[in-house]
Amino acid sequence: MKTIKGPGIFLAQFIAEEEPFNSIENIGKWAQSLGFKGLQIPTGDPKYFDLQQAAESKTYADEYKGKLQEIGLEITELSTHLQGQLVASHPVYDKMFDAFAPVQYRNNPKARTEWAVQQLKYAAKASQNLGLKAHATFSGSLLWQYFHPWPQRPEGLVDEAFTELARRWTPILNAFDEAGVDVCYEIHPGEDLFDGVTYEMFLEKVNNHPRACLLYDPSHFVLQQLDYIQYIDFYHERIKAFHVKDSEFNPTGKQGTFGGYQSWLNRAGRYRSPGDGQVDFKKIFSKLTQYGYDGWAVMEWECCIKNQIDGATEGSKFIQDHIIRVTDKAFDDFASTGADAAFNREILGL
Repeated sequence: MKTIKGPGIFLAQFIAEEEPFNSIENIGKWAQSLGFKGLQIPTGDPKYFDLQQAAESKTYADEYKGKLQEIGLEITELSTHLQGQLVASHPVYDKMFDAFAPVQYRNNPKARTEWAVQQLKYAAKASQNLGLKAHATFSGSLLWQYFHPWPQRPEGLVDEAFTELARRWTPILNAFDEAGVDVCYEIHPGEDLFDGVTYEMFLEKVNNHPRACLLYDPSHFVLQQLDYIQYIDFYHERIKAFHVKDSEFNPTGKQGTFGGYQSWLNRAGRYRSPGDGQVDFKKIFSKLTQYGYDGWAVMEWECCIKNQIDGATEGSKFIQDHIIRVTDKAFDDFASTGADAAFNREILGL
């Protein structure tokens, strides 16, 4: 067993123009003041992190890492959630997802996809330069709009989509393998990898690629009514990153998992700040510790009720209170009789 590292915080929902969220130094000092020890860093804004420069310049990576170490922080992982989304995107979402890419790639899905793939390859090298072992991202989706089988899906549609998804991701996974970094897919609604079954379908298509790993976020599984504890039993060997995000599911006679097109506030399933929802984090931290997960516990704030400042303040302590310092002795050592081979044979009557 190993002790989970933390607390960390994902910065995507905190970046803003006003202080202290307007630079990596300021936001880092703010996070450290709340007790956070690590930052998961989004890579879409060069003002906070220049992904290409970090990939091409070890000096930049070292200086960036050193700047955070001076504050008392480590980098947990880099994140390319938005870029990963664009590795595979159905045309129905083109207009909405265009905002995820620089202006020059908008209204040009082919160029946008090529840009996204290159971004992921930069992320592999940048992670290597920073000494990181895991990377957080999305898989993208060609199939999500067909998740409900009505009208009936044509025979072979799902297989063809996963074949194409694997074709796009295999060179990226290979780049991460060369860098010695695991790709951690956040299993998430809106992605083709949204539960255990779809993850296994993808794994089969990429020949069980050793770098095709998982970012575990139980909040999405509560909303799907998936057993998020047993999920760890199934996939613990592939879980290399962990988001501490809470959620709740309160079905009524009027709506359930699909949410009735309601706002987050009015959906049966909604995300909450850590400790305010229904996720059993005691079991999760115990299970991950049991299996020897030695990565970071990273708070992700997404709540439709509580503001992000309070969520972060409470979230830091929440994670600290759940991290289990593993024992280096057995609880019944005090009753040990000691043994050697001869003694064992003697008490067995041999």
